[in-house]
Amino acid sequence: MKSGITPRRGPTTIRRAVARDAKRLTRLVRGSRAYEGQYAAMVADYRVGPDYIEAHRVFVAVAAEEHESRVVGFYSLVLAPPELDLLFVADGAQGRGIGRLLVAHMTFEARAAGLDRVRVVSHPPAEGFYRSVGAMHTGTASANPPAVVWDRPELEFLIPPDVAGTPGQVLQSRPRASTCTGPGETA
Repeated sequence: MKSGITPRRGPTTIRRAVARDAKRLTRLVRGSRAYEGQYAAMVADYRVGPDYIEAHRVFVAVAAEEHESRVVGFYSLVLAPPELDLLFVADGAQGRGIGRLLVAHMTFEARAAGLDRVRVVSHPPAEGFYRSVGAMHTGTASANPPAVVWDRPELEFLIPPDVAGTPGQVLQSRPRASTCTGPGETA
């Protein structure tokens, strides 16, 4: 029997990823609808392993729901050279501002690491999202067959030196009908 009650959605917390998150993050990448069809080969064998999580600044968005919490997105910031290597939001969690929260958190982390810019080589359908959160188009990354057979937009986030505010431990996401939070990736 189905309940007519909609589950309560609480705050979204951003936390550092740990090794036990690896399988969950791999499933999130491989299960993304943005990588169906012509893009499927890019993520078919992709793996976010514990070693990757250990080597980079990987952060997960965890949504507090009525009876549990679950990972609804993540990003990876590589420091040298500065690059947003991965950013994914679970298909069912898109449109709730989680991608924007992850980008805001990434900006804070980049600033704390002393970076003044962060490069993104985007999955083509995610370019609009990155532009909507402040990334500037800087060029095109050429295809790299056999894994990536299409050109990809190259963008850059400029990281201003001063912060008016610091993201807190708990970030409240608000539904936004116009948000097009698509998963992104870089080479």
